[in-house]
Amino acid sequence: MKIDAFHYIQLGTVYRGLSVVPDDEVIEMYEGSHVPLEQMSDFYGKSSHGNTMKQFMDIFSLPEMTLLSCVNEHFLKNSIDYEPVHLYKDVKDSIRDVHIKGIMYRAIEADIEKYICYAEQTRAVLAKLADHGKKMFLITNSPSSFVDKGMRYIVGKDWRDLFDVVIVQAEKPNFFNDKRRPFRKVNEKGVLLWDKIHKLQKGQIYKQGNLYEFLKLTGWRGSKVLYFGDHIYSDLADLTLKHGWRTGAIIPELRSELKIMNTESYIQTMTWLQTLTGLLEQMQVHRDAESQLVLEEWKKERKEMREMTKSFFNAQFGSLFRTDQNPTYFLRRLSRFADIYMASLSCLLNYDVNHTFYPRRTPLQHELPAWSDSPSACKAPLLQEAQAK
Repeated sequence: MKIDAFHYIQLGTVYRGLSVVPDDEVIEMYEGSHVPLEQMSDFYGKSSHGNTMKQFMDIFSLPEMTLLSCVNEHFLKNSIDYEPVHLYKDVKDSIRDVHIKGIMYRAIEADIEKYICYAEQTRAVLAKLADHGKKMFLITNSPSSFVDKGMRYIVGKDWRDLFDVVIVQAEKPNFFNDKRRPFRKVNEKGVLLWDKIHKLQKGQIYKQGNLYEFLKLTGWRGSKVLYFGDHIYSDLADLTLKHGWRTGAIIPELRSELKIMNTESYIQTMTWLQTLTGLLEQMQVHRDAESQLVLEEWKKERKEMREMTKSFFNAQFGSLFRTDQNPTYFLRRLSRFADIYMASLSCLLNYDVNHTFYPRRTPLQHELPAWSDSPSACKAPLLQEAQAK
């Protein structure tokens, strides 16, 4: 998302309010079609423009994006002049206050069936792991009362028996980096106790703390730990880069995209699109007028088909994972910081607890055979819900 001039970038499509901004205007606005990586994240150093783009990377971002777009649309339709930075900061503050003041938690607890789906398979996954002697821990930013009520509904009243350590209000990602905050025990009534924590005990609930103390008290280190999260930066990045944990990302949108990718219409469209691209690449050497006319027709058809493949997923944004032929920035970050990703934890029920997910060999450009020599390239495989990096 870019705040300047009321623009919001969503998976490669630029919006002004709820309307798509034409490509030529976008190219003029950004002085080309390339957005430097330093503008995408501070991870690449300080931006020469003085700031970086705000990235919305998880489910919690959906209401914030919607609110920004709708308020922006209201201002534009009613010709209300406003400062874009103020709009962004006010919406950000309102979203923050909903969490900090507990408004969101109280609303969900009051009507939990409306907001949380009962997930019988979640308990099945946790029980399966526990029965096979796996040590499990829960680290969440939510308060203890909210976690308890939600987990009772999703897993059952004995949910704490499945976890060896439960940590609430962890304040991730600070939990992974700040060594100064000790753990604090929370009693059954949610009251904080003064006890110095020498051991993290099963059945107890702890608040705050930090990963360094967690590692010291549990001894759970390195690649034998698999940590699941739904936010690439807040959950997974630090654990991958600094602590060597294995990481798993939960991407709910993966399920619907896989269903689309396994439809006959999508497979046929992609097969012909790839074939047409191969034909264009090979036949462009013919420079006579008749051949050039055919090539122009093929280029036009290819462009139409690329738009068609995008609309299979979402008419405005396309796939979450791919922009035309290229992986999205989201997928590149996902591939960097997650060892495995899946639609939900229930996917693990399809595998034995001792199953090993081996990384797939991704062909490099110079390793790919010529199109005419690779008939198997036209076959789109049926994909799994869990995909290892």
